[in-house]
Amino acid sequence: MYENNSENFALMLEETFKTLNTGDIVTGVVRTVGVTELQVDLPAKVTGIVPFDEITDDSSVKLCDLYKPGDEITAQAVRVSDIDGIATLSLKKIRRLDNWKKIKGGLESGEIFTGKVVEIVKGGVIVTCNFTKIFIPAGQTGIPRTESLDQLQGKQVNFKIIDINEERSRATGSILAVEREERRAKIEEFWNTLEEGQKFTGKVKSLTKFGAFIDLGGIDGMVHVTELSWNHIKQPSDVVSVGETLEVFVKSFDREKKKISLGHKTEDTNPWNIFTSTYSEGDVAEVKIVSIMTFGAFAQIVPGVDGLIHISQIADKKIADTAAELQVGQVVQAKIIAIDSEHKKVSLSIRALLEKAETPTEETAEEAPVEETVEE
Repeated sequence: MYENNSENFALMLEETFKTLNTGDIVTGVVRTVGVTELQVDLPAKVTGIVPFDEITDDSSVKLCDLYKPGDEITAQAVRVSDIDGIATLSLKKIRRLDNWKKIKGGLESGEIFTGKVVEIVKGGVIVTCNFTKIFIPAGQTGIPRTESLDQLQGKQVNFKIIDINEERSRATGSILAVEREERRAKIEEFWNTLEEGQKFTGKVKSLTKFGAFIDLGGIDGMVHVTELSWNHIKQPSDVVSVGETLEVFVKSFDREKKKISLGHKTEDTNPWNIFTSTYSEGDVAEVKIVSIMTFGAFAQIVPGVDGLIHISQIADKKIADTAAELQVGQVVQAKIIAIDSEHKKVSLSIRALLEKAETPTEETAEEAPVEETVEE
């Protein structure tokens, strides 16, 4: 037992007087935590000092929040002075070595890393990830050629490793590879959750003669020209324009062909439904003359619903020319005298209001003065 204790003591003594060389990796115990450095007890004949800038690049960090006396740390010796009995250590270099191993492994595993863009260089940007610099070529940043890479400066980005140069210890990454993967996952989720009747708010991406293509968030759907308006239109540009936001819903879709048919018209926006929920036969409406015909005039009651004022219903007298009584754009009061729901037709009358105004009531007839006959 005595011999074993002697052997242990000898080993400990030998460890104490070990020589530490620059580049060695050593494990020690934190003795004190200062504002600008850590003092570390090492199994060597020197005391370890870890300066602040060899711990972190974040000037706002307080070392006392990261370490406490008694913590065990592993660092790399960057400078050793046997005369002063001090070894300057670096935690960043250890992290950089560990991270380099992860970076190299990421080339095969496809792991997604996160780093900060610290520099814009010729042909790309430099990203730091745990003290390791990664080069991202301009074509792999996801930024269009027509735009500046400066917009990435200082930003946190996700990237994948696409190339490793072991000899020069350099890695090349791609932000675009991550964006493509995220886009594929998003598209897959979109198709897996798509349902008929599902509503979207999208932007008009392009127009054709037969409809409008709507961006639903990276995936396009088409609204046929007949679905854009309840009124007859010649072309989509009559009612929508590129860049405009449009409320749409899914009418049908084909997952295999990746096609989506969208609708825009709803029963809530159906002009006939709006008309019938607002007016009934016998109601008086303020209407706008929209066209003059030989047999009468058409007047807009609500947008999308016109009524006919037959020539016999324009005045309280017989007229031969509609244009002599009414003009396009003129606003008049008219009575709804008939609603044909089956054919969606409405008959209007101005004459009915004129006749009503001219017909005296019993009360006014009784009170009307009687003319006296004066005899000469």
